[in-house]
Amino acid sequence: MKATSVTSVKPIKHTSSPDCRHVRELLARIGAKWSMIVVTRLATGPMRFSELKRDIGTISQKMLTSTLRELERDGFVTRTVTPTIPPRVDYTLTDLGVDLLGPLEALGEWAVRNQHRVEQARERAREVGV
Repeated sequence: MKATSVTSVKPIKHTSSPDCRHVRELLARIGAKWSMIVVTRLATGPMRFSELKRDIGTISQKMLTSTLRELERDGFVTRTVTPTIPPRVDYTLTDLGVDLLGPLEALGEWAVRNQHRVEQARERAREVGV
């Protein structure tokens, strides 16, 4: 395994300042399993609720509704209602949501590159009973 230097990595300050609380809250929102999936699905363009549900597959209607509301509240997604019968509701990424795609893609690439390292660490932990 290749050793890496951490001297070039800027340490994260651990404080209880309001800024840290806001960062934690925001990272919890965008790091939530369903939030990441919904945002990446909407990267291809506007989608209706039923399209999202069908595309994701394993998410419950209640969880998708909750996730979309939270993403809309935080400014990542817009909800557009077209007054038809039945009403048509489309969800689209905002500029903020589109801006989030880069970091999500980088995190996804990191996860793919390092999945084997995590699996090796888990195996070592199982061997020693952790």
